Amino acid sequence: MRIDLESRTVQGLITFLSFVGLNVVYLIACVPVVTIGAATSALVEVTYRYTDDERGNLVKDFFPAFARNFPRATVLWLVTGVPALAFAFAAVFWSQHASLLAGAAMVACIFAVAYLLTVFLVAMGLVARYENTLRGTARNAFLLPAAEPIRCFALLLIPLTQVCLALVSPPFWFIVATIGCSVGAYGSAYLYRSLFARHT
Repeated sequence: MRIDLESRTVQGLITFLSFVGLNVVYLIACVPVVTIGAATSALVEVTYRYTDDERGNLVKDFFPAFARNFPRATVLWLVTGVPALAFAFAAVFWSQHASLLAGAAMVACIFAVAYLLTVFLVAMGLVARYENTLRGTARNAFLLPAAEPIRCFALLLIPLTQVCLALVSPPFWFIVATIGCSVGAYGSAYLYRSLFARHT
């Protein structure tokens, strides 16, 4: 029996396994925490390219993209991730108090976390898509959410929805661990295209 490697079924299976492989590689690359920026920008780059008539190899192209994007992506991750973590802790702190002022402070901290995470995702898209200085990339990343709040917030909504589903239904963590990140990034790639097309 001979298997037709060009059949739609086989090609579909290969694509599925490629997304699984990319997902696993991405999660492993995020383990050191400090590499989350480089890993995310590489994930965005390969999935962004794949939306263009399935160009490139999802897994193989991840590694050179990771190395190429590492300097800018790491700095931008630290610039957004560390303050976001601080605001998250502050939100938890204020949630323990019952006063109106504490409630307002908690809401402000939550908005700050959402904004910084959105800036991070926009920054990773800019690193993946454009060659620019660190300062220029950071400036654009902080300004775009104000100029395009709906599209930028939609970028945050994709991973946020996955996390919420996993918290409500723990078995969903298996989906996140196998294809959730890579498929989510693939969907985000179309948002990045729409976002960047309006400002280039």
